[in-house]
Amino acid sequence: MSATLELAVELIGRASVTPEDEGCQELMIARLEKLGFAVERMRFGEVDNFWARRGASAPLFVFAGHTDVVPAGPLAQWDSPPFQPQIRDGYLYGRGSADMKGSLAAMVTACERFLGEHGDHRGSIAFLITSDEEGPGIDGTLKVMETLMKRGESIDWCLVGEPSSSRQTGDVIKNGRRGSLGGRLVVHGTQGHIAYPHLARNPVHLFAPAMAELCARQWDNGNEFFPPTSFQISNIRAGTGADNVIPGELEVLYNFRYSTETDDQQLRGIVEDILQRHQLAYDLEWRLSGKPFLTPPGALVDAMREAIAEVTGLTTRLSTDGGTSDGRFIAPGGAQVAELGPVNATIHKINECVRADDLEKLSLIYERILHKLLTSP
Repeated sequence: MSATLELAVELIGRASVTPEDEGCQELMIARLEKLGFAVERMRFGEVDNFWARRGASAPLFVFAGHTDVVPAGPLAQWDSPPFQPQIRDGYLYGRGSADMKGSLAAMVTACERFLGEHGDHRGSIAFLITSDEEGPGIDGTLKVMETLMKRGESIDWCLVGEPSSSRQTGDVIKNGRRGSLGGRLVVHGTQGHIAYPHLARNPVHLFAPAMAELCARQWDNGNEFFPPTSFQISNIRAGTGADNVIPGELEVLYNFRYSTETDDQQLRGIVEDILQRHQLAYDLEWRLSGKPFLTPPGALVDAMREAIAEVTGLTTRLSTDGGTSDGRFIAPGGAQVAELGPVNATIHKINECVRADDLEKLSLIYERILHKLLTSP
């Protein structure tokens, strides 16, 4: 096995389900300290994080990622135990192989080779690693970034190792992400007997016209980088379970994935205006998971595209689709942020896997990116 594959196997073998790290970070730290990285372990709440930096000058290039993984799901449905990695038919199987322990291994081995040849590179290299990306995201990258910003430590370029690729490693770079704004709405009515509707107020019926308006609304037209903002209801709950009782309350969970053409305050205002125009009695809670960010073509994106072309021959497509990532916590500090990792076809699924030779390919791409950004004037 290659050095990258060996490290990936070691990481996958640790059952680091959010927020547990199970020693994954110490494996990485041991390798990085040998390369001259100064390591700060940052534990917030129940979450382990670390910040490792080599060099003190600008520009600062950061590898960002997470050691935590989602639960394996029904073990009987896996062809091999999820935390006992196996290589079959050229694929590495195990929870986290694609999301994103394979990327973490590629980052470390890329640095080992790069620093073996360019120990006197310009600027600095750092790692920002958390065990809380798949969870609430409260005590992970967000807290580390708050710490760095308080002491004036600014990031110029950040490569997040999320599995960005679609069919072949390197065919897609995520150079931005949509914002995510969620809401929990409770519409109040009056419970009553189904046979006497005049003595009750059905919150489902009361909300229906407002729901139709919310679902039909065109929030914006998007732009060249982002699709139009979307509104989706994820859950509706009402009633006692009996078919002869008009419910007294209706709970609605919904989410906006929004572009840079709007902001969360505008969306909140429009929703509340619609609810008030329909004269609903309601309570509403909002949760902003992340604002949209965009890194247009420039030093980081150009270096990534060139490195991918040199290693794979692919012409890379830029994309902002998919869910959120921890890039949303890093970009507000002014960094150029982009995501590049392996194929995402099996992430969070039973029998998660990655093509074994793609990990070494990814490591070579990462090494070329470092070369392009930190060896030229």
